[in-house]
Amino acid sequence: MTVTRGLEGIIATESSISSIIDDQLTYVGYDIDDLAQNSSFEEVIYLLWNKKLPNETELNQFKSSLAQEMTLPQAVINHLQSYDLSTVHPMAALRSAVSILGLYDEEADTIEESANNRKAIRIQAKISSIVTAFGRIRKGLDPIQPKQEYSYAANFLYMLNGEEPKDLEVEAFNKALVLHADHELNASTFTARVCVATLSDIYSGITAAIGALKGPLHGGANERVMSMLTEIGEEDKAIDYINEKLENKEKIMGMGHRVYEQGDPRAKHLREMSKELTKITGNSKWYNMSVKIEEHIKEHKGLPANVDFYSASVYHSLGIDHDLFTPIFAVSRVSGWIAHILEQYENNRLIRPRAEYVGPKKQQYTPMEQR
Repeated sequence: MTVTRGLEGIIATESSISSIIDDQLTYVGYDIDDLAQNSSFEEVIYLLWNKKLPNETELNQFKSSLAQEMTLPQAVINHLQSYDLSTVHPMAALRSAVSILGLYDEEADTIEESANNRKAIRIQAKISSIVTAFGRIRKGLDPIQPKQEYSYAANFLYMLNGEEPKDLEVEAFNKALVLHADHELNASTFTARVCVATLSDIYSGITAAIGALKGPLHGGANERVMSMLTEIGEEDKAIDYINEKLENKEKIMGMGHRVYEQGDPRAKHLREMSKELTKITGNSKWYNMSVKIEEHIKEHKGLPANVDFYSASVYHSLGIDHDLFTPIFAVSRVSGWIAHILEQYENNRLIRPRAEYVGPKKQQYTPMEQR
């Protein structure tokens, strides 16, 4: 057997959901640039789950189904209110709340296709409400009910901030959701597929995926990018700060990506959104600082920015608390997780790799009194 640490370069399954070929990301064969410029997040969810874009009737029905399922059970709200909000990690809160959702779904343990499709709608709808409810409850505010006429992106911003979002804000957040929806067989997606390959339920698969996304090597990069920008503070301090980090051989978050050689194709879309949003909010320094850092790192280390780098200043400009950045990643990526879970169920085989043993061999048991 050949050991490949981190399974890098290993093809573990076949999938028709998304692909990364020659540094280009596609969803069901549609170029991410095309989708980012033209599609709504609801269209992308439908595409990932159904392997085709919806017509107008299908899309309207799908939007309506999502909006109708956004209301949380009171028990879940009570659970969020019971947390020690001064210490709880938002991703831990999200992981627990999604798991609890399964307790109130009569179809939770039914793995039939029709039941899974209904649960997919419920989970996709309610994960947005969980994050926004948590964000408000910890500030002493009541959760806000969604508006049926709003899009998924607009409802998230409305339920979080309690104000009607501006068109540019909705456009930026919708674009971020589209760009984060799926990314082939990443760590959290693989975790979800491993979980349901045992024929465990969809709630368990999503809970497991959230647990994997919680780790800073996967989902926390954009939060750490914003922490870095905040620590730098001003544009003229950016390069000195980065040089010091490089001299100390410290990692600069949001730069480079394991599967892209020439650069993350998603980054440019959020870079443009960051430029526009920081301008209208009067905080262009976050964008300008980011550009300086990106160009410096690219020149000296050959690493371009990835999608997390500019999503940080986009979310910050939308008035979103920094520790909610990773839960927002989950709000988008749950669409891809669900697509992969449904695909795993369709042609399931238990995922059970091997490990090369490197420990001691041929040891003899020693009785207790002789140790």
